[in-house]
Amino acid sequence: MKAKIYITLKNGIHDPQGQAVQQSLHTLGFDSVHDVRMGKLLELDLQDMEKESAEATIENMCKKLLANTVIEDFRYEIVET
Repeated sequence: MKAKIYITLKNGIHDPQGQAVQQSLHTLGFDSVHDVRMGKLLELDLQDMEKESAEATIENMCKKLLANTVIEDFRYEIVET
């Protein structure tokens, strides 16, 4: 099975990278862009796991390493292949 993990900054956390992209888009004439928030997408290939076990493992990985839970939120999708 495959897991897609989306990690984004929590609301209220300053996003300088997103602001830089927004300013660049405005410079290129894309004035309708009001706000840009940057994040990360991780794709994991999980083998020999039941879905419930995979969910617990993903939660654990995110909390221990993949996301800084003080300033970041995460969500994930599991797709069985």
